[in-house]
Amino acid sequence: VLDAAARASLCALELPENEAALSVCAVPFRDLGGEFAVVVGSAVRLSLHPRDSDGGVLRVYRLADQGARLDLLHETRTEDVPYALAAFEGRLLAGVGRVLRLYELGKKRLLRRCEAPPFPVLVQSILVVSGDKLVVGDLAESFHWVRYRSAENSFHVFADDTTPRWLTAACALDANTVAGADKFGNVVVLRLPAEAEADVDDEGDPAKAEEISSYHVGEMVVSLHKVRLSPAAHEVILYATNLGAVGALLPVRSRDDMDLLKHLEMHLRQEAQPLCGRDHQFFRSAFFPVKDTTDGDLCEQFGTLAVDTQRAVAEELDRTPAEVLKKLEELRSCML
Repeated sequence: VLDAAARASLCALELPENEAALSVCAVPFRDLGGEFAVVVGSAVRLSLHPRDSDGGVLRVYRLADQGARLDLLHETRTEDVPYALAAFEGRLLAGVGRVLRLYELGKKRLLRRCEAPPFPVLVQSILVVSGDKLVVGDLAESFHWVRYRSAENSFHVFADDTTPRWLTAACALDANTVAGADKFGNVVVLRLPAEAEADVDDEGDPAKAEEISSYHVGEMVVSLHKVRLSPAAHEVILYATNLGAVGALLPVRSRDDMDLLKHLEMHLRQEAQPLCGRDHQFFRSAFFPVKDTTDGDLCEQFGTLAVDTQRAVAEELDRTPAEVLKKLEELRSCML
């Protein structure tokens, strides 16, 4: 337990030997009257290549001393690694290997209440986007939209992605839209079509999500979050990579701004070519074609061009160089 304000560690618990914590989640269990408990999922003797383990453990801790200490309530053994956890209607959703499972809090252990059919490889992430709708990220087969039917106490997969993706991070943008990143450095935004909202027959094929945007970052993204960096700023998708870079994806709200950035990027691909000589569009489309995303880093190079070049590019955009620089500054300030 960390105190972020004081930058101090309040409580530290060691796991047994050959055991590593891979997931953690705060769950307001209804059996505790809505009180939050911390659930930690760990793997026992995990080997990555070849992938093998002696199962996993789900430990439930209760917060004591006003959140300064963790008291162990009980632990539950699982047959596979609990890689993903999420709170759901006062219960716990756990991705145990390939299986999505719903647990309730018992007196001596977690009680299994419901289980979905196995996913292709491994449940990598669980996003609760509405009361009965989930988005489950598979390690190698992208996203699956799942509906929980409380009357039947069952899970039903009603939509999925058309492209296999090796997911490393996921973030829900709204009830029908998710952002995801894969291990090859791509960030994608997917949206569920309106017709997929209606229940489909169990025997029918799942609906397919639509790709809204795609962009190659160039480094493996390990974290994605929808955040507002200041009270007056617009919401952005903030990402962090395995090499330590932090970036932001800003939704462009104006058609005029979108056209300006698109044409500015097109001109800068010729006027500010990369040092390595690689084609810019080819790089941003390394694995999937870049779609509806403008490279802000490239657009920022406009201010480094020679005065004559700035004037020539601005004339092509029906703007003055000062107007282009002002618009770039406005977009930058929208995030901060």
